[in-house]
Amino acid sequence: MVPDDAVIGCVGVLVIPTRGPAGPGEVLVRIRGGTETFLAWSAEPLAQGADVLVIEYCGGRQVTVIAWTDPLDELTDGIGPVD
Repeated sequence: MVPDDAVIGCVGVLVIPTRGPAGPGEVLVRIRGGTETFLAWSAEPLAQGADVLVIEYCGGRQVTVIAWTDPLDELTDGIGPVD
């Protein structure tokens, strides 16, 4: 099986929360022109609906994720849409 390194660096949303080292959750990631789900492991528990960044592909459709906040959101706070 070829490693799925394309998922590294992708942002996703947890559809099932992670439990830290106690167990994985599930993340929905936009990739390859669609969306795919992967088992998601994290160092600390992360809530359902949390935005996460994929930092490692572990094989077998498993990834390691961290909590993610888009740094560009700070630049657009309070600014309306740009026409």
